[in-house]
Amino acid sequence: MGELPDLPHLPELPGRGPGSDLVGRAAGLLVDLHVDLQPSGWRLVDRPGRDERRASSYLSQDLDALEEAAVDYAGPLKVQLAGPWTMLAALQLPRGEPVLSDPGARRDVVASLAEAIAGHVQEVRRRVPGSEVLVQLDEPSLPTVLAGRVRSMSGLTAFAPPSDAEAEAVLRDVVEAADGPVVVHCCAAEPPVALLRRAGAAAISLDLTLVGSALDDDLGAAVESGTRLFAGTVAPVDKDLSDLRASVDPVRSLWRRLGLGAGSLVGEDGRLVLTPSCGLAGASPQRALAVLRHCREAARALADDPEG
Repeated sequence: MGELPDLPHLPELPGRGPGSDLVGRAAGLLVDLHVDLQPSGWRLVDRPGRDERRASSYLSQDLDALEEAAVDYAGPLKVQLAGPWTMLAALQLPRGEPVLSDPGARRDVVASLAEAIAGHVQEVRRRVPGSEVLVQLDEPSLPTVLAGRVRSMSGLTAFAPPSDAEAEAVLRDVVEAADGPVVVHCCAAEPPVALLRRAGAAAISLDLTLVGSALDDDLGAAVESGTRLFAGTVAPVDKDLSDLRASVDPVRSLWRRLGLGAGSLVGEDGRLVLTPSCGLAGASPQRALAVLRHCREAARALADDPEG
């Protein structure tokens, strides 16, 4: 609430342990499905247990803290959960294979996740009545799924990728369940921008330091259609934060390549948000705060001089 007052968010803090991680947090919210944690990862089980209760407890504590910090707040508020294809690749069936391997289980998990996200949004709105909830779906595994590189428990076989129609339909079902704007985050070198746009994402979040000019056509089509871009340009760890130009020049370069005017970059019609290039889980608390402050300063510098 202090570092990003224009777009505060409910953070994930995976360093606390299982249940605070990307998959565990979403798994603990699933409706009418239960999970526990095995050495190989999160697995579907018949009844709730300690691991699921711990995940639910962590999220409840975080919502309590958010409610206290956001008293009288009104405006956009971002929450995030694992997206459907990442969940299908990471979550395991009772026998240990990925849920991705079973069409029936896939449908059940997607429906449960959609209902969980709808409930989560309602709970955040109840606790922070003035909030305009923006849901971020994290899809780090989506390119792996689309490439057919998710492997069986033995590692001997890989599962066939979904068709484009199924990949889009699954994402759209979850996006629509959020009942509000959704940003889909994928920090791969070649995120499926066109697929995410067709699935109804209001914004696409990517690591702009990895993305080359090969995606210019897809990014241009997305921005021109009104999709916002969450551009990751600020390194979560290690790199010096004293140079604002290093964080804004990649955006200026992209906008020039796309042939877009500064009016679509800043102002009321601005279609860009500056972000860290990926998650801050590997950063110290001090570094994380510094990165968030730097993002805001870089965005202000970009707004003051969009064309450089």
